[in-house]
Amino acid sequence: MAKKVLPLTNTQVKQAKVQEKNYAISDGDGLQLRVQTNGSKLWVLKYSHPISKKRTNISFGKYPDVSLADARNRRADAKKLLANNIDPKSHRDQVQQQGKESLENTFGVFAEKWFELKKQSVKPETAEKAYQSLEKHILPSLANVPIQDIKPLPVIRILEPVKAKGSFETVKRLCRIINEIMRLAVASGHIEVNYLAEITKLFPAAKKQHMATIKPERLPELMQQLHHANITKTTRCLIEFQLHAMKRPIEAATARWCDINLDDGTWTIPAERMKMKKPHTIPLTDETHAILEVMQGISQHR
Repeated sequence: MAKKVLPLTNTQVKQAKVQEKNYAISDGDGLQLRVQTNGSKLWVLKYSHPISKKRTNISFGKYPDVSLADARNRRADAKKLLANNIDPKSHRDQVQQQGKESLENTFGVFAEKWFELKKQSVKPETAEKAYQSLEKHILPSLANVPIQDIKPLPVIRILEPVKAKGSFETVKRLCRIINEIMRLAVASGHIEVNYLAEITKLFPAAKKQHMATIKPERLPELMQQLHHANITKTTRCLIEFQLHAMKRPIEAATARWCDINLDDGTWTIPAERMKMKKPHTIPLTDETHAILEVMQGISQHR
């Protein structure tokens, strides 16, 4: 007949003295308090592995950090796992690993990975602008959230104030960026499903507004108004230069003297300054020559 083990009392646990050798006192059903020669008291559960049936054990921590009642609760949890053929030690290790991965794989971490990849596929300034939008609207709330916990409702609550301001284009752009980040997490195997795939459908599309234009026959009127406008000489030259060269505002405003050949009468914009990454040469008319002569006295040294 098996020897009956009486449950421990709090007094017995507290008053268990150090001896010359390590020893254990039992609480029954596999739970032991191991008293070591260095004075520490450890809770240990002895059990049979549900698959291999080999005897093994799992530590529940130190006393008094883990009380007798806590140790018994952990024993009960372990017994439930064993009843379902789950090894409690493997289960604990798996939970700890998942917790570690949750801390290491947050939305903010994947946003940074996305940013580094984005800089390789678009202009760095374009990627930087997109990331700044994330930093302003999304990351303050989601940076530390584990990527597997990102669900539609919290994201919708973040985007609603942006929509309320009428910034529909910003909302759509943020939805696109967030989905690119989530797809990166899916591709890397950290999540199986992107629950935000359809979130953009909840927000209205931005109304397209074309840039203002004038008809060709009104160009004389524009030039007359420009002549009398209260603007600097540099600004007036810039507008006239753009009209003659027919280039985008950014290209005209950032024109460099090193790209202009007055002898050949050409302005060559290098590939890295062009949207399509191809060099582009524009012939200079007599009018553009005259404008550049004015600008030489202002900025030729720059």
